[in-house]
Amino acid sequence: MRADSTNNGTEGHRERLRARFLKGGAEAMPDYELLELVLFAAIPRRDVKLLAKQLIARFGSFAEAIAAPRERLLEMDGIGENVVVQLKAIEAAALRLSKARLIGRPALSSWTAVLDYCTAAMARCAREEFRVLFLDRKNTLIADEVLGAGTIDHTPVYPREIVRRALELSASAMILVHNHPSGDPTPSRADIEMTRSIAAAAKPLGIAVHDHVIVARSGHASFKSLGLL
Repeated sequence: MRADSTNNGTEGHRERLRARFLKGGAEAMPDYELLELVLFAAIPRRDVKLLAKQLIARFGSFAEAIAAPRERLLEMDGIGENVVVQLKAIEAAALRLSKARLIGRPALSSWTAVLDYCTAAMARCAREEFRVLFLDRKNTLIADEVLGAGTIDHTPVYPREIVRRALELSASAMILVHNHPSGDPTPSRADIEMTRSIAAAAKPLGIAVHDHVIVARSGHASFKSLGLL
């Protein structure tokens, strides 16, 4: 009888939370309640409020929780592969939605969408990655590729390989993007020198480097805005 009462209470809570979400959307809900909604599918018959709060306490926010590495998620009591799959599915969906906002639109007139996508794709990565957005003559995205992955504070980048790939794609321009896992998006001297090397290699071939953006948990830095490009 007690178990049935508990189950009924859990299901009642879930129904109320779903109703609130359908009525007011995510904006009216704290991060842990939104995370509860995600966990419902992975843990169908147990109260997940405490687990949702523990995830927020450990990782800091809804976004950080769904983007957390699989290994760190599995360290927590109550989290198995079903939960990891559910969280990673939400992360993948968010990334696809942010990328969809770029498709078929001029990147330079959709700059907020560019920043949102790059932040979602890279800001929370544990290692540095170097990404290039290749654009056509109308500055529309034609390819989005990670061309380098490294350590926590370094990624090997080869300007000739980047320019060669731009020629293969018949790209007219590029936006360079990489992440700083440290959380500080401030460009380093090596970042500045590497950017100038790529721009110098691309210019004689008629390929423009519109910007180099560094993304991190604390924000982003634009080389163009900083006068470095």
